[in-house]
Amino acid sequence: MFNDIGPLELVTIIVLAVLVFGPDKLPKVIQDVMRTIRKIREFSESAKQDIRQELGPEFKDFEFEDLNPKTFIRKQLENDELGIKEIRNGFDLKKEMAEVTDAVHGRDTDSSAGAPASPGSRVDMAKKPEEPRRDDRPPFDADAT
Repeated sequence: MFNDIGPLELVTIIVLAVLVFGPDKLPKVIQDVMRTIRKIREFSESAKQDIRQELGPEFKDFEFEDLNPKTFIRKQLENDELGIKEIRNGFDLKKEMAEVTDAVHGRDTDSSAGAPASPGSRVDMAKKPEEPRRDDRPPFDADAT
C-alpha cells in the first residue's frame, strides 16, 4: 500500500501526526483510521463478490486486476498463442544494426555459415545508381499517382 513512501517521508508523517493530534490522542486516531480502512476493504470485497455472482459461472475466474490496461496487455503478450516470443527471439537487433552499419560503410559482412553471400543479399549504398538510358522509361509507381 505504501510502496512509494521512503523512510524520511514516513518519519515526517509520524512527526506531523504527533504534533497535530498529540501523543495522547494519536493511538485513538490510528485505531479509527485502521477501522475505516478495514470497512472500505470489506465493502470492496463485498462489491466484487456481488459482481462475480451477477456475471454468472462463466466468469468465475474473472479478475478485476485484468481491467487495468497494463495488466491486460502484459497477460496478452505472455500468451503463447500469439507467437510473440518466437518473433522476439527470432529478431536480433544487434545483428541487424551491424549489417546496416557494414552496408553504410561499404564493408563485406560475414555470412553465418561461412558461404559466400548471394549477390542480391547486400546493398552497396556507396555505389552511385546507373544513369538511365535515353530510351528507358522511368519506373511507374501506381501508389504515387
